[in-house]
Amino acid sequence: MKLQIIAVGHRMPGWVDAAFGDYAKRMPREMPLQLKALKPAARPAGGGDSARWMEIEAARIDEAMSAAALRVVLDERGRGLTTRALAELMGRWRSEGCDICFVIGGADGLAERIKQGADMLWSLSPLTLPHGLARVILAEQLYRASTLLAGHPYHRD
Repeated sequence: MKLQIIAVGHRMPGWVDAAFGDYAKRMPREMPLQLKALKPAARPAGGGDSARWMEIEAARIDEAMSAAALRVVLDERGRGLTTRALAELMGRWRSEGCDICFVIGGADGLAERIKQGADMLWSLSPLTLPHGLARVILAEQLYRASTLLAGHPYHRD
């Protein structure tokens, strides 16, 4: 099972890249985690039409996504999961032979068609998170779920 994160935003602070890289390296060989950072749509200084920018980014997301992968879109109105529930989902996806593509939108969010085309909408938190931090939290939770699937002890047990 391959895990891919497609995230709009290509210039992150060094701590984001370092933290993401650390968790990606910890992932098991049979569950590699890859990040595809996409350049955001150019926005004029005076603002503009956010729907237009989201559509440009949606086209970039579509191009980056594998057609065969299960699509999990991160959205504040998505389903909340515990770590244990995430591990159970990942176990099911692994047994079904699914590759998973997680999508993190840009500064204006995601075009509605990306959300509608998702197999699942997932909310990492009801809080508003900076995009770089969302990448790190997502990578950490995927790593933690993989350790549960491997039978490592869980601090809640």
